[in-house]
Amino acid sequence: MVNKRNQGSSYDSSFRIGSCLIKKQMKNKRGWIRIVEALIAILLIAGFLTLLINSQEEGTKDISSKVYLTENAILREIQLNNTYRTDILDVTGSVEFESFNENLKEHINNRIPNYLNCTGKICDFEYDPACNIDSLKKDIYVRSVMITTDSTTYNPKLLKIFCWTA
Repeated sequence: MVNKRNQGSSYDSSFRIGSCLIKKQMKNKRGWIRIVEALIAILLIAGFLTLLINSQEEGTKDISSKVYLTENAILREIQLNNTYRTDILDVTGSVEFESFNENLKEHINNRIPNYLNCTGKICDFEYDPACNIDSLKKDIYVRSVMITTDSTTYNPKLLKIFCWTA
C-alpha cells in the first residue's frame, strides 16, 4: 500500500522544488534585465557627455596653424622682395612696427586677416638676438626671418611678426 500522505508530500515537495526552480529562473532573468538596463543608462550618459564636450571644443578652435601659415607667407614675401630687404638692412638698431618703412608696413597690414592683430619688429641680430616685445597677456603667435645680406651689405637683421587674435 502506498502512503498517500507521502505521495502528496513528495508531489508537493517536487512542486515546491519546481516552483523554486521557476522562481530562480525568473530572478536570473530579472538580474540580466537590470544589467542590460544599467549598461544602456551608462551608454546614454556617456553619449550625452561626449556631445557636451564636443560642443565646448567648437568654441575654442585651435587657429595656430592658420596664424603661422599667414605669418610665414608674409615673411616669405618680404624675404624674397629686394626692395623690402634693402629697407630692412638699412635700419640701424631695433625698430618697432610704427617706425617701419611705409611700403613695408602697408604690405604687412594688407596681408593680415581681420581676425588678427599684428605688430612687428626689426632687430640688429648682433646686439639684440631675442628681439622681443612687451607681453600683451594674450596668446601671441611669433614667426621670424633673418635678412642677412644684399649685394653690397652684410648686416644681419631679424624681422619678427607678432600676432594675436582680435
